[in-house]
Amino acid sequence: MDDLIEDANPGNAPEFTVSEISGAVKRSIEAGFSHVRVRGEVGRLSRPRSGHVYLDLKDDRSVLASVIWKGVASRLAHPPEEGMEVIATGRLTTFPGQSKYQLVIEDLRPAGAGALMAMLEKRRAMLAAEGLFDERRKQPLPFLPEVIGVVTSPSGAVIRDILHRLRDRFPRPVLIWPVAVQGEKCAPEVARAIRGFNALPAAGGPVPRPDLIIVARGGGSLEDLWGFNEEAVVRAAAESAIPLISAVGHETDTTLIDFASDWRAPTPTAAAERAVPVRMDLLNWLRQQDGILTRAMAQGMSARRQRLADLSRALPRPEALLDGARQRLDLAAAGLAPALRHRTALARGRIDGAAARLTPALDRAVSKKRLALGQTAARLGPQTLHALTRQGRRDLDGLARRLDPARQSRRLTEARARLDDLAARLARGTDTALAARRDRLTNLARLHQTLGYTETLARGYAVVRAGDTPVTTKAAAETHPALEIEFADGRLGVTPTGATPKPAPKRTAPKPDKPDQGSLF
Repeated sequence: MDDLIEDANPGNAPEFTVSEISGAVKRSIEAGFSHVRVRGEVGRLSRPRSGHVYLDLKDDRSVLASVIWKGVASRLAHPPEEGMEVIATGRLTTFPGQSKYQLVIEDLRPAGAGALMAMLEKRRAMLAAEGLFDERRKQPLPFLPEVIGVVTSPSGAVIRDILHRLRDRFPRPVLIWPVAVQGEKCAPEVARAIRGFNALPAAGGPVPRPDLIIVARGGGSLEDLWGFNEEAVVRAAAESAIPLISAVGHETDTTLIDFASDWRAPTPTAAAERAVPVRMDLLNWLRQQDGILTRAMAQGMSARRQRLADLSRALPRPEALLDGARQRLDLAAAGLAPALRHRTALARGRIDGAAARLTPALDRAVSKKRLALGQTAARLGPQTLHALTRQGRRDLDGLARRLDPARQSRRLTEARARLDDLAARLARGTDTALAARRDRLTNLARLHQTLGYTETLARGYAVVRAGDTPVTTKAAAETHPALEIEFADGRLGVTPTGATPKPAPKRTAPKPDKPDQGSLF
């Protein structure tokens, strides 16, 4: 019993609290591992809303819990991804709340180019699965952009090469958006520049919106060009409504922006060459096209002129076309004056007949009125008769005014004036129609003269006839003993060589003064 009491007594061993033990372990670990480099594969990865990054570094046998504080995580050139082999630099510490130790990472780099390539391939496959590299999404580049936007460093040799090449080929206005082309600021600035060019107003803004964007950088290592492999840059290039040329690195360098761009240039100089054509080549092409057009127009006019000449030979003589119209015009002109005189005589006869019939009728009406008044006066008293007499006189005065010879003469004069006016208008219309027909006959006569064969004779040609029949071949000419050649200024009789002339009558004496007749052949 006493032995048991002695074992329960702690004796002289010191007692520690949990916090004291945790603090002692923390100080011991931090003192021995204040700066370490650890190589491993990124395992479980967590990014809470606080901005810190929690991950596990592991190999085939152990796991090391690690943490990257928010400030360090925002400065990392290559953010960690699961399955990525990395080299982490930091210090070991403990977390008393869970009685575990962990690595506080201050720097994180991929473990060689192989790790970067593996991460690059993984990211490329992910973005390709979203369709960002689909060829159907790519836009055609403008043939001659009005304004070109360049996203690059303003102090490097790249921008000088691009401007020099554009100036040599076809000068265009250039907008430069300065960005960092290497380091942690590269990706966000390049993405912001691409979206900034697309956000410019299409027209009316203080800064013109470019028709083409060139993202350019010189050559470098995989780490130097890593900013153009970032997801933000690739998405900005794929979303660009403005056609985009990527000219990052040399010909052997490949970045993810090359897959998302509308055209990939092997060098920045090649991007400038693809952006604009050669001005002198365009001018030479225009001169060639102008020459082709001029020759085509000349040939077309010549062919149509020849066709018109061929068709004009088949046209009938203008006199034949005008004979019928000329005859109808003469007949109409000959019958116009007699018809006008006949119509005028008929109108005058009707007027005179109406005047002759009007006067007796009025006289008979007056006589009947007077007879009726006399009979009425015999039946009525003196006063009534006197009143009726006054009324009758007023009626007679009215009738007398209506039968006024001067008034009738005026009406007749007005009717004759109207008839004369109609006759004058008819005469003027006839003269106008005759003048128009005479002008048309004159024009057709000129056309006949222009298209006739006499104009051809004036240019040095001649017509060979045998009697009234034209001769068009040599064989036909040899069958006739005598021919007649018509020139522009007259005709000449000739005898073809080889023809069988008619036997001439015998003459007692030749006429010495008559010259020999010429020969056509």
